[in-house]
Amino acid sequence: MSEKLVTSSVDNGILTITLNRPDKLNSFIEPMAKQLQEALADAKTNDDVRCVLLTGKGNAFSAGQDLPEVVDKGDDYELGETVRKSYNPVIKAIRHLEKPVVCAVNGTAAGAGANLALACDIVLASEEAVFVQSFSKIGLIPDSGGTFFLPRLVGLQRANAMYLLDEKVSAEKAEEIGLIYKAVEDGFLIAEANSITQKLAKMPTKGFGLYKRAINQSLSNNLDEHLELEADLQTEAGNTHDYHEGVQSFLEKRKPEFKGK
Repeated sequence: MSEKLVTSSVDNGILTITLNRPDKLNSFIEPMAKQLQEALADAKTNDDVRCVLLTGKGNAFSAGQDLPEVVDKGDDYELGETVRKSYNPVIKAIRHLEKPVVCAVNGTAAGAGANLALACDIVLASEEAVFVQSFSKIGLIPDSGGTFFLPRLVGLQRANAMYLLDEKVSAEKAEEIGLIYKAVEDGFLIAEANSITQKLAKMPTKGFGLYKRAINQSLSNNLDEHLELEADLQTEAGNTHDYHEGVQSFLEKRKPEFKGK
């Protein structure tokens, strides 16, 4: 499919990825998920990319799965195949990308769309946005990392309510309970997100990647394992250009020029 269901562009070290199916509230179909996977793969291999900004076009961030697509596959189709093909590769790509990923939630984030946002490193949301799991209404479980990230972000009781009661959470409430980083006044979301990504893209992003690796492994390591990992990663960080530049600039009392190397 040649249609651009996901658009991307690089400017000043920032790869902006936009979900581009606004007439369908940016709900996912397989070609759209594939294009998002490709955009994230480019972020990994493109040395010009220091930071990623993910957002949606139109009035919604993403309404999750386009249900007619899976319904049309027939009764024998296993929904887990859509999860494996469309969503799991995206969530893994975001978490294993050793560059910061900022998500600007411009409207409703529902189902897999909500959990896609929550997999990112820093999440901002317009005050008009809402987060809703949606799965319980049709007898499904949260996928795309929903059962993994939700209880870690907000605790088991709140996560249970969001899923079992199909609780809608406003952007303001999402900030209050730690679901997201910040709710932003409507109309200023992209400006705020750009300010953050521009700052991140000029910082020691190689170190950020190592930090992200440590955070990921902290979810399964015991304390002894994690302390050893921190020592190993600190050694790796200490051998980077950015560490030496940071120390030298401090000694010379000047602004550092980090390269993400």
